[in-house]
Amino acid sequence: MHTPDHPILTEQQRAIPQLRWVDSFSRVLDTKFRIPGTDMRFGLDFILGLVPGAGDILSLGMSGTLVATMARHGASPLLVARMLVNVVLDAFVGSVPILGNIFDLVYKANYRNAQLMKEYYEEGRHRGSVWPVVLAVIGTIILLMVVLVWVTVQIFEFIFGLF
Repeated sequence: MHTPDHPILTEQQRAIPQLRWVDSFSRVLDTKFRIPGTDMRFGLDFILGLVPGAGDILSLGMSGTLVATMARHGASPLLVARMLVNVVLDAFVGSVPILGNIFDLVYKANYRNAQLMKEYYEEGRHRGSVWPVVLAVIGTIILLMVVLVWVTVQIFEFIFGLF
């Protein structure tokens, strides 16, 4: 997936302040920086992933905020479900040491979600309130955070138990 650090959404979509924020923040999380001498881009999601447990939880929270914002601005329940799959996959694979960091360099869930939102708007299916979906997104993110905290505690207890 070619992911330059250029606006993802169209100018018309970026005219809505919250969607402009989604566009900008998605790029900060996934494509803001470039590895010198390569076309490989990374963002805050990758950097946070270097901090075991806490970084992944923080990154999950930020990704969930993006999905909730997109849901509040017309994303259909099916689109939100697709976005949540991206976020959950990124959170769980991203929490695996080393492999997760490599995965974060390649997968870029937030960038993918902004692309999905752009395509969704371009197809003209933007309509209606999705507050039930927003609440489901928030509930899912909180549940995932609790699970990640529990797994992190278990890992640290295991490691410290070895000594």
